[in-house]
Amino acid sequence: MLRRSIGFRVTVGVTLTLLAVSLAVGWQILVVGDLGPVAQGLGTVHWLLLILGTLFFVLLIVGLVLLCIWLVREMRVNQRQQDFLDAVTHELKTPLASLRLFADTLGRHDPAPQRRREFLARMGEDLDRLDRTVDQVLAAARAEARTRPDRIDRTDLPELLSGCIAEIRSRHRLPEAALRLEARGPVRVRGDATELGLVFRNLLENAVKYSQDPVDVRVAVRGPEDGRVSIEIADRGIGIPRRELRRIFERFYRVGRDVQRQVAGLGLGLFIVRGLVRKQGGRVVARSEGAGRGSRFVVTLHAAPAGVPGEM
Repeated sequence: MLRRSIGFRVTVGVTLTLLAVSLAVGWQILVVGDLGPVAQGLGTVHWLLLILGTLFFVLLIVGLVLLCIWLVREMRVNQRQQDFLDAVTHELKTPLASLRLFADTLGRHDPAPQRRREFLARMGEDLDRLDRTVDQVLAAARAEARTRPDRIDRTDLPELLSGCIAEIRSRHRLPEAALRLEARGPVRVRGDATELGLVFRNLLENAVKYSQDPVDVRVAVRGPEDGRVSIEIADRGIGIPRRELRRIFERFYRVGRDVQRQVAGLGLGLFIVRGLVRKQGGRVVARSEGAGRGSRFVVTLHAAPAGVPGEM
């Protein structure tokens, strides 16, 4: 429905632009071409009005084009916001419905101890899912803040990554070989450990969710070199079309309708990643050879100078 609506508005905009161009060209031909003798007798004021009229036509055409582009972008943003609301509703209602079901079952019946433990474990998973959803929404608000913290800690990168990897392994019940860390010796970077942990958990979560069996995710730490440390998270998953590599960091943006139906998400993960990495003074880029050929995300951070932990 949205594509049809956008197509109609684009068609109207292009039609109006072509009409304006045709009118401008026709007007010029009429004045300078067919009325050549009359045009030769025009004075300075008339030529000035002719030039100004042409300029106004050009501005009108440019304005129509920019207006069409702006309208299409706004409609796409509105659609992504609607998709986000639908995703949030799903991510909240699904675990809530599950919790209600288990709570009603435990309240009306007296299941066996083994069955009760299974129910409680499932309820814990649902609560964790709710907690992650709320954390993502709150983190998105923090990621939009442009101000950097007054104090940036020195974070032990291999230790932080090891903890994130262990958490993702446990959440998805993956073997140790599914997520591997390659790091040589202690490496410290300038950055808030809590926010960087959220960055790497989001990237690892995406790498696992968008991978096909068997999951194979590699995390490599390189540096420090020229005062910077690079962290590459590579997977062998579904990949990213090249035309979408820059757009995936936009708020609410998700790649492909087919992927959205297969994998649940809010469209905030990479937006949060980019915002929080920038707050630490770093940068993140996405790379992929195309659909079905995996993807790589490279986070570059400032290496921490030698000194007392917690110093700038």
